[in-house]
Amino acid sequence: MTHYSPHLSRDDLVVVIPALNEALRIRDVVVGALAECPRVIVVDDGSDDGTAERIADLSATVLRHETRMGKGASLRDGFAHALAMGARAVVSMDGDGQHRPADIPRMLAAANRYPGHIVIGARMRRRSQQPIYRRLANEFADWGIAWGTGYQLADSQSGQRLYPAAVAALTDIPGEDFVFEAQLLISAAQQLGTRCVSVPIESRYKCVNSDEQFRPSHFKPLRDFSRITSHVVFGVLKRGGLAQTLRRIRLNPPLIDDPSGEFASAQLDALPTQAP
Repeated sequence: MTHYSPHLSRDDLVVVIPALNEALRIRDVVVGALAECPRVIVVDDGSDDGTAERIADLSATVLRHETRMGKGASLRDGFAHALAMGARAVVSMDGDGQHRPADIPRMLAAANRYPGHIVIGARMRRRSQQPIYRRLANEFADWGIAWGTGYQLADSQSGQRLYPAAVAALTDIPGEDFVFEAQLLISAAQQLGTRCVSVPIESRYKCVNSDEQFRPSHFKPLRDFSRITSHVVFGVLKRGGLAQTLRRIRLNPPLIDDPSGEFASAQLDALPTQAP
């Protein structure tokens, strides 16, 4: 009889990387991911810049959309393939190099400290590198998505996440592109009671003090945040119970896996104040 252990190891993971025109950085990303996890899936979403050719000699599995279908469709297809491979958890990360594969072991450790949680790689370190409009927009999105999940979370817009298999297996998740990622957090909370725990990672953007090159982001704050916000607001109004939802949000501050205590003050600041 095979003994099943709830403890996750690197062999239980499959990394899924959606990629649209990522020839600039995709090889480094995949090589780094393979160093941390033996199973990596790249979903090439109709790239026309030779993205797939840049990794043709690597051991990663490449799925290809002949025409662009969007990030949501890429993640759906990647998750389905990962689960068919027997993944007990799926790690998603972007193909543009803004996420460090070296953070995967820390996310895995957090998943074992918080079983059943979605683990978010939260861009809390070196936040000064993050453009201020992106930082403010992300904070606004965190608060908005909290209305759908019923709890506060840190960096709801990060694409570097570890999903338990039960979350990756959820079907009928409405929304496309970046709305899909937001809705997945909400659906996991509403259907499975799943919470998020955030692991502090480094913000990585092109800046004057670095020679690292990143392609322009596919994320368009005005367009995509308006889509996400309208999607969440509609869902909240449809369910009702605004006062109860707000009370629940205030009582559930962000959960941050921070063994070093580096961000302890951030968690204390998020705690709700109680009337005397």
